[in-house]
Order: sequence, then structure tokens, then C-alpha cells
Amino acid sequence: MQRDNQTMMFKPKQIRIFGSLSSSEVEIRDLAKAWIAISLAFAIAISGSIFSSKFYSAFIISSLTVGVGFIFHEMGHKIMAQRYGCFAEFRSFDNMLIMAVIMSFFGFIFAAPGAVMISGPVGTRRNGKISALGPATNFALALIFLSMVYLAPFASLKSISYYGFYINSWLGLFNMIPFWMFDGIKIWRWSKVVYLIMLAIGAGFMILLNSLSAI
Repeated sequence: MQRDNQTMMFKPKQIRIFGSLSSSEVEIRDLAKAWIAISLAFAIAISGSIFSSKFYSAFIISSLTVGVGFIFHEMGHKIMAQRYGCFAEFRSFDNMLIMAVIMSFFGFIFAAPGAVMISGPVGTRRNGKISALGPATNFALALIFLSMVYLAPFASLKSISYYGFYINSWLGLFNMIPFWMFDGIKIWRWSKVVYLIMLAIGAGFMILLNSLSAI
């Protein structure tokens, strides 16, 4: 998810990561906070309780699948925006993070952990490409996890890979919703062909899950 903000008032001191990619202590803090919160929420939903014997393993699995999917999704937006010369940084939605954790106790999660705030020359075409790289990254991760489902030598690793494939397919498809701040509406406005192709990929992955459940 990413949000245009042409008048960002607060632009913290930038830290060069590599190449032209930069970040800040504020962004790193917000990314870490969101990563922990959504991993915690999914771990609670999976294990049923923070007191469950399965909670700690569920938290590790969630961190490596949901957490990685979330980080790569947001960084996809950021990298593309910075390539266009924009200022782009992730900011967490703290109230939504708290809500996600609370809802996880009831077995349901609505995850809107935050968004990449963008300030700079962004039109419909650039905005569409910036938005597309988020779910496209999730679909790419889904393919990596899918290959691990077949290649992993241990049953436990196959299970983690299956969950990684499932959650990244779901994250990518979820963000294709053509509404509100979701990536889908910006991709749709830029290119309906690209939107339909990406939607078909996400839907295809979800259909494939049925056959994988038998492995």
C-alpha cells in the first residue's frame, strides 16, 4: 500500500542504504514496529492464544512469511518511487496495528499496517507502476515459496513454504482491490491490461493452493 503526499512536512535525515536507496531511523522504526505487530497478529490467529505451546513457532513462521512479504511489498513501492526521484518512506498506522492484534484473538485479521508516503512528481502512469511493484513483489515471493514446497527436504520446511506461498498470494491479491488506498485502484487507472494480468496471476495462485493442500 502506498499513499501520495505531495506536501510531506517532516522529512527525516536520510541514511544511504545502497546505490540510490535511502532510509531513515524513523522509517526503520516504523517498519520494525509493523513487522512485529503483524507477525504477532498472525501468530495469535494461527495458535489461538499467546499462551499456546504453538505460539512461539507460529510467531517465527509468521515473521518469515507474512513479515517478509509485508517488508518486500512496501520496499517495492519505495524503490520504484525513489527511482522516479520522489521522497518515499514507510509510515506505520499504529491504530490499525493495535486493531489487527486485537482482532487476531477472535481469529480474524484485517491488516493495514501502514503505507509508503510519497512526495514528488507522480502522475497516473508513475503512480500505477509504483503501486504495481508492491503486489508484484508478493507474487514473486509466492513463486519462490512455491518452488520450496517441491524442493524442501523436510516436511516442516514444506509446511512453512506452503504457508509462505499462501500468504504472499493472498497479500498480493488483497492489495489488488480497486478501492480506497489499495494498490489496485491506482494500477487500474494506469493500465487495465496490467491490472487484469496481475489479478489473473493472483487468482491463479489461490486456485493452485487447492492442489497443493494434498501434497
